[in-house]
Amino acid sequence: QVQPVESGGGSVQAGGSLRLSCPISGYTQRTYCMGWFHQAPGKEREGVAAIDSDGATSYAESVKGRFTIAEDNTKKILYLQMNSLKPEDTAMYYCATVLLRRCGDPSGGLFRQQVVEWGQGTQVTVSS
Repeated sequence: QVQPVESGGGSVQAGGSLRLSCPISGYTQRTYCMGWFHQAPGKEREGVAAIDSDGATSYAESVKGRFTIAEDNTKKILYLQMNSLKPEDTAMYYCATVLLRRCGDPSGGLFRQQVVEWGQGTQVTVSS
């Protein structure tokens, strides 16, 4: 398992968009979930989006309708498209493999507990 390497973060104004990227490695045919997490200063790390091996997606309530998780199976890259960004989205963002066959609610504690390995993350800052 290679440590995830997230990229694409930056500083934007409220209402703006960013797309985060994360190369997927270590699995020739993925059978587990992949997820995106965020962690704001002083808060716990929380899952915001998940995609299982069949392409089914799930989202935390706070990002539903604004964020989209997707996977490029050819390039082996995981994406998080973030639209209509809000100041409360400001956080460090991480991608990770999650050892669950069906992702379920990414904001749940079980989802975070099953993470294989954390990367360094990429910072997203949204100004009002």
